[in-house]
Amino acid sequence: MIISKTPLRLSFFGGVTDYPVYFNKHRGAVLGTTINKYIYVSINRLSEFFDHKIRVGYSRAELVKHADEIIHPSVRETLKFLNIGGNLDIHIFADLPAQTGLGSSSAFTVGLLNALHALEKKEVTRHQRALDAIHIEQNLIKEHVGSQDQMHAAHGGLNIIEFSKDSIAMRPVPISEEKLALLEKSLIIFYTGLTRFASEILVEQIEKTKASNNDAHLRAMYQMVYEAEKIISHEQPEAMIRKLGALLHEAWRLKKSLSTKISNDHIDDMHARAMAAGAYGGKLAGAGSGGFLFFLVPQEKQAAVRKALGDHLEVNFAFEKEGSRIIHIDD
Repeated sequence: MIISKTPLRLSFFGGVTDYPVYFNKHRGAVLGTTINKYIYVSINRLSEFFDHKIRVGYSRAELVKHADEIIHPSVRETLKFLNIGGNLDIHIFADLPAQTGLGSSSAFTVGLLNALHALEKKEVTRHQRALDAIHIEQNLIKEHVGSQDQMHAAHGGLNIIEFSKDSIAMRPVPISEEKLALLEKSLIIFYTGLTRFASEILVEQIEKTKASNNDAHLRAMYQMVYEAEKIISHEQPEAMIRKLGALLHEAWRLKKSLSTKISNDHIDDMHARAMAAGAYGGKLAGAGSGGFLFFLVPQEKQAAVRKALGDHLEVNFAFEKEGSRIIHIDD
């Protein structure tokens, strides 16, 4: 049995510039981090005694003879991409609900690739695994997904990812341990209680991006990545949090302008309550319309923000920097 463990992510700045429809024309960049909430994939070899050749267990159970018959798109296309035929028992577990804006879909694809590579005893770099996951999701499944989640999931840590028509490059954000610890302590994450399919939310946004209607906003969001890097590098810890919070607030304003489906009355109300209670700034994780809201909040205002959003679940989390990894191999 093989078990992989792959982290979810928070995207702070630059989201949407990681879509090929944008960065094939202009440069894109994002700044984000992985957190200690995970997708787990276990894979075991089935014996010859079963009628089915592949079992896939998630919110449903699939028993099939051929990979082509699998309903789960990522499992089906990943097995076909790697040319792995059968005798597989695949199970999927998660710390948090899917379709909530933390990159769980791409984290799963990366984790599945990692587990299958381990099963086949195949050496693949983290970067290549991320690129393969991007290819599977964008070109084989043809999902409306960006290109940052796979990179975050594969590599882990607080990073800047830069996108162009010819390459995707990743580098760690230069930050002291003191500042990193304060950034972690200053972040609060709440569950909106709403789930959604990102691809449905993104249709309008992608069409506007294709028509270059979002270009001005996306250029500003791209520049925020490097403004945030300067703040992290040059400001004192407390000023860093305050200025990053203000930048996050502006990023949320721009993000909402990209599509009418990104926010709604419920999310706007949550955001307004947190800001009134003392948050410096906050935004939705992911495509929008549900999932998790996260805020940068000074220590002395965190109790007030928690009280203001006391009717919503808070996520107890920490940063992580290992990325997708194999945690169990049993021959």
